[in-house]
Formats: sequence, C-alpha cells, structure tokens
Amino acid sequence: MPLLVLGFASGLPLALTSGTLQAWATVAGVSLQNIGFLTLVGTAYTLKFLWAPLVDRYAPPFLGRRRSWMFCCQVLLALSIACMGLLSPANNLGWLALLAVLVAFLSATQDIAFDAYSTDVLRDSERAAGAALKVLGYRLAMIVSGGLALVLAGTWLGWEHTYMLMGAFMLVCAVATLLAPEPEVVAQPPRTLGQAVVQPLAEFFSRRSALMILLLIVLYKLGDAFAGALSTTFLLRGAGFSTEEVGMVNKIFGLAATIVGALAGGALMSRMGLYRSLMCFGLLQAVSNFGYWVLAVTPPHLYSMAVVVGVENICGGLGTAAFVALLMALCNQRFSATQFALLSALSAVGRTYLAGPLTPPLVENLGWPTFFILTVLIAVPGLVLLWWKRRDIRGLDSTGEAAA
Repeated sequence: MPLLVLGFASGLPLALTSGTLQAWATVAGVSLQNIGFLTLVGTAYTLKFLWAPLVDRYAPPFLGRRRSWMFCCQVLLALSIACMGLLSPANNLGWLALLAVLVAFLSATQDIAFDAYSTDVLRDSERAAGAALKVLGYRLAMIVSGGLALVLAGTWLGWEHTYMLMGAFMLVCAVATLLAPEPEVVAQPPRTLGQAVVQPLAEFFSRRSALMILLLIVLYKLGDAFAGALSTTFLLRGAGFSTEEVGMVNKIFGLAATIVGALAGGALMSRMGLYRSLMCFGLLQAVSNFGYWVLAVTPPHLYSMAVVVGVENICGGLGTAAFVALLMALCNQRFSATQFALLSALSAVGRTYLAGPLTPPLVENLGWPTFFILTVLIAVPGLVLLWWKRRDIRGLDSTGEAAA
C-alpha cells in the first residue's frame, strides 16, 4: 500500500506541468508553438541525475535516507502547485512557466528519492508486482491531475482553484511518507560526495554493453513520446472534441486503461520474463498508435475516441510496467538513487528534447494523419535494439533465463 500512495505522489505533479497545463494554455488561446515549448518545462526530469548523487550521499536528519527527501519535496510541491493557480497562461505565461519549472524540479527530486526507496525496499521476487503498484499509483494520480482536473476546471472550480486543490492532495500524500516502512536492509551511503558521483557511473559502465543499454532506454518508448506529446491538443483542435470530452475519455478513461495495462503487465511479467515482456509489450504500444491515425481521418465520435484511447493506454501501461522493472533490475542498491535517476532521466530525453520541440513542426508540415503513422516507425529502432541485446536483458532476471 505505501508504494501505491507514494506512486500517486510521484505522478501528481507531472500532468500539472504537462498535459493539464497544455490544456489550460490551449483553452486560453496560447499559440501552438508556445504550447510545444511548454514541454521543455520537464527538463528537470531529464537532468535529475545531476543532483541525484546529493540524494545518495546526504539526507535530512529524520525519516531515514530516502523518506526524508520525499517528505520535504512533497510539502514544497504542495505549496508550489497551489501557487500556480494564482497565475494565468494568457497573461502570465512566462511566470507560470517558471513556477512550473520549480514544480518539475521538486517533482524530479521526489522521484529520485522514491525510485531509490522502491528499489531498496522491494525484494527481487517482488520487483514485477512492485513495478505494477508504482505504475498504478502513478496513473491514478494522472487521472486526478489530468482528467479530473480538466473536468473540474471546465465545469466546476475553474483552473485556479483546481490547481489549489491539487496542491492540497499533494500535502495529504506526505502523510504516507511518514507511515512508510524502512527497507529491511539499509545500504551504506557513499562516504564522500566524490564517491557518490563517480562510483555509480563507474559501476554501471563497467558492465558489458552499458552504452547500448542506455541507448535502448532512450529509444524504447520514443514512439509513445511522439504520439503523446500533443495528444491533448490533437483531440481538442485536430479532432474537434470538447474539453469535457477529452477530460472524461482521454484523461480519466484512458489513464484507467493504463492502470489495467500496468496491472496486467505485472502479472504477465512473472510468467513471460523481462525480455519477452519488453518485446511483446513494445510491439503492442507501437502498433496502438495507428488508432490516432483513425481519429485523424474520421469524423469525431465519442465512442471511437474511447476505443482508440483505451487500446493505446492499455498497451502503453503494459510497456511502462516492463520498462520500470527493467530500470529497477539495472540498479545497484548502494547507488540506487543516482543510477535510477540516470536511467529514468535518459528515458525522458525523447519526450523532453525530441518529441516536445519537434512535434509541432512535424504536425504543421505533415498533418496529423501522416504524423501518427510516423510515430509507429519511430518505435522500430528501439525494438530492433532490444532484440539485438536480448541476451543481456535475459540475464537480468531468472524468469527471463527460464523463458529462453
């Protein structure tokens, strides 16, 4: 249960600085180019490995090595998210973006500590189920801060009070951090900051095919990143759905489908092994992007959007559960904060530096239908690399070796 609630706390800020902020800016009449560059707000998620050694080496003097960082970040996040509600993208876009950058930085720091905590607290046999619980909590938070936030903002509370309510939710999550247990085995932190910086990298890069594994992490969900970069804007402007319809279907129903996919992924991984799960789920999440092409070439219909969004999010949930399990399997417990931060930051490279800035010009030049076909092709290199490094992936878990 703690992993579920803490996963919720981890997922809550992301939508508020990405999809929900994108929808708010869209409704406020902000230009498509400026909306595309708002995705750069998430740069902190990509660069978090730079300060992850500080989290590995130091900790506030309460609640243990990981939970102390989590608690401090959650309290500061609650205040920062509430303050976002005091601004407007139409009149204060620059200041709102800066505040969103602060939220992303605090959220990335919370993720460093939470990812390390979950890696430390889970036994090897619990890794698949733990990954599923993390994704479940994360996606529940995306429903609340994504779909529910859109519905509340469009119908009941307005954007300002909705952000203040999300800040209150984050404050409640801090209580779960106070109640969460410590790992059974607490690894000793590095003795110096220099060791905290050098040793995690030296240990990882001493492994065979380390560079290829890093490239795989960048490429594995790249097609998903391109398809989702402006998905909210596509459904609102390109497909012609209303804010309430997008909130109910894309954000709430879609994220619920992701939860189903994540839970199914956790169950299937225990039988299939890590490599086969990554390959099968990766193929599904790539092919599912064709659904957006269908929406782009057919008249808007609520049921067709529900089917497309449901299938795409179930497949994405399967892939995410396997991907999180891969990242945990790659981490050494002593350096789990820095190594997981490096790996997860690399996974955000495609979303932040490629999908965000490149999607608007691609859409403007190719049109929505051709663009969504392109997203399927973008997923292919990651799957080819996964097949090439299949022996290394199978070696990460005994289930995978048995399945081979």
